[in-house]
Amino acid sequence: MSRTDTIGDRIRVLREFRDVTQQQLADRAGCSIDTIRKLEQNVRLSAAIATLRALARALDVELDRLLGQPTVTSSAPDDGGLLDLRDAIQDVGAIPGVLADDLADGVPAADAWLASVAHATSLYWRGGYSELSGVLPLLLRDGRAVARDTTGAGAERVWGQLALAYQLAASLATQSGHADWAFQAVEKQLAAAERASDPLMSGMGVSTLSWVLLRQGRWEQAQQVAERKADALEPSFRKATPAQYAVYGNLLIAAATPAARRDQHDEAAELINLAEAAATRSGPTRAYGSAFSVVDVQTQAVNVALAGQQSRPEDALRLAERVDLTVISRPVHKASHRVDVAHAQYATGDSDGALGTLLEVEATQPEWIRYQTLASATVREMLEAERRKNTPLRGLAARLGVDPTL
Repeated sequence: MSRTDTIGDRIRVLREFRDVTQQQLADRAGCSIDTIRKLEQNVRLSAAIATLRALARALDVELDRLLGQPTVTSSAPDDGGLLDLRDAIQDVGAIPGVLADDLADGVPAADAWLASVAHATSLYWRGGYSELSGVLPLLLRDGRAVARDTTGAGAERVWGQLALAYQLAASLATQSGHADWAFQAVEKQLAAAERASDPLMSGMGVSTLSWVLLRQGRWEQAQQVAERKADALEPSFRKATPAQYAVYGNLLIAAATPAARRDQHDEAAELINLAEAAATRSGPTRAYGSAFSVVDVQTQAVNVALAGQQSRPEDALRLAERVDLTVISRPVHKASHRVDVAHAQYATGDSDGALGTLLEVEATQPEWIRYQTLASATVREMLEAERRKNTPLRGLAARLGVDPTL
């Protein structure tokens, strides 16, 4: 990112486009006009993440856009890619009245396609976004053809896995800054879940939808849709299966995060407590392309403590102490938790600890970390205080696309 493409530059352009003064923007965002002035003059290149969220909201723009989140993968795959993923999600041939191409030739066997879905799920949780963007477009197109051609007892299973493929598409699109594509992918996921006659897959679809809405800044809707679906799927305490507890718990977690963003911390805490009770009942469970366990809930409690204007980083670090990193099975999940810890470390004055944690995350997830808004925002804040040249922080900043020329 160059000096002509900073957060302050984007704030100024958006503010002027909306014909509001710096004082009016400060009033709308509930922040100091001095902060806005220094950002626009590039005297400061960042602000506290809560302030940036408030400014994005006041400017009617997604936080990811304000921060300049990458919208491409770190390397272009030989086949597929994000634009092909968009085309696969926005299936022109599925629009009523459009004459679709005949794709009858080359339809893979159902078992081979199902194995490809499992491989794609593994890629996502390993953080292999570039490779995943190469395989997902064809996976979706083949999946629609397989679902169309499969009849009898195996049809519902294929539709269920097609729903999972759309869930992966929504997740990748969100991570790469394309929340509008993700919303459309969730619609396709929920439609496929209906064809699969699987209310639990529908529940996971709503959990994904809640996350997409969260990334769009639609916090109240994100909480509402997840809470309503959780109420509808609330399992029987005595008779529920682990998968039922897992989907229910994931919906509760999905509702807790936007509640905390809205500074409804009591509501968020209650949702987290219910999710932990569900995880205790279920035990560690893998279902519907995700995982659910007590440690999953514990890491989310750390994230919730950092959310909103009333962020509580000391509580986040205290909650992080009970997280056993050795039992976290998904590499991306562990990395996400460690980014939360780094932000809490920096917010409590431990800049060296935060930098060390972020460098550890980068060492294990070099591609994934480049898409993480919180990681980039934390590094920007750290750069404001770090004026020396040629430090490890500046190297990390450059690799994350944060302007290192303070």
